[in-house]
Amino acid sequence: MGITATFRATKRVPILQVLKSAVATIAAWLVAGWLIPGPLPVFAAIAALLVVQPSVNQSLGKAIERSIGVILGVLIATGISLAFGQTTWVILVAIVVAMLVAWALKMTPGTSNQVAISAMLVLALGASSPEYALDRVLETLIGAAIGIIINALIVPPVAVAPARDALARLGGELAASVDRLAHALETNRTPAELESLMIEARLLRPMRDAADAAIDDGQESLTLNPRRSAHREELAQLRELLEQLSPIVTQLIGMTRAFADHYDASLHDEPTVRAIAEQLRRVAHDVRLAARVAEPEPEPLTSETPALTSALVIAAPKSAHWILVGSLMEDLRRIREELGAEE
Repeated sequence: MGITATFRATKRVPILQVLKSAVATIAAWLVAGWLIPGPLPVFAAIAALLVVQPSVNQSLGKAIERSIGVILGVLIATGISLAFGQTTWVILVAIVVAMLVAWALKMTPGTSNQVAISAMLVLALGASSPEYALDRVLETLIGAAIGIIINALIVPPVAVAPARDALARLGGELAASVDRLAHALETNRTPAELESLMIEARLLRPMRDAADAAIDDGQESLTLNPRRSAHREELAQLRELLEQLSPIVTQLIGMTRAFADHYDASLHDEPTVRAIAEQLRRVAHDVRLAARVAEPEPEPLTSETPALTSALVIAAPKSAHWILVGSLMEDLRRIREELGAEE
């Protein structure tokens, strides 16, 4: 399993992406071959193949990386070939020089490799005249441009659905965690149950981070995308929802931690604690209500009216419980603010 994981992905690349890469490669080969007669348009085909990326913005970045790498690599190869001729050792020297130049210029690993590969290909193909070098640069630019155009015209990818799914999962699990804490406040808990409750609450953090990363990917996919106007508002709503839920995740983890640290068997007999549990159920309802933005076909709710309509008024708790009650109340107050509850 460890060996296969080094060359196999967890899921297949979308077939549309494969088809677009094929179309771009073929188009680049034909167009470059027609515009620049001579050697086979290998540079154009490679550029088009590499430029077709999961988003138009990534395609532009890859096109710039590829073009700069080829231009620098071709210049290095041409200069070394004119000075020392074309032999095996010259090709090896050109590769080393290309890598050192890229390192000196602080280029990215992808660009550095492209410089070395381009220098090697130019010398290995057996031509090093200035005209040949110029043709290879133009050929690369043609291939890169075709790759961008094909990726932008043929159903440019939009990564909004994964962001919506991640937010929906976060909202559902956050509401479930709130319900679990409410139930725990009203019943006796064993040490194992308290630990399980804490673990489940902590798992909200990676879910929140995954949702944040998914929204970033969605925003990146809309950059330079002709379809961005149809999805920009939806992605903005998802970002707003994440900004609303993120503090609640933090507060809920803190409430769960406080409950686990200060738990005792008489806690559920405290009237104030039972009142807090009822408020938490209202929080869970309102979290589900807010998270409906992320659900394409949301499940029907018992009520679509926010449940946090009035502030919680409490009596003084027993001396043994006032620290926990005070902590829970403060976190609950902050959650109410995030959900827009009236004071």
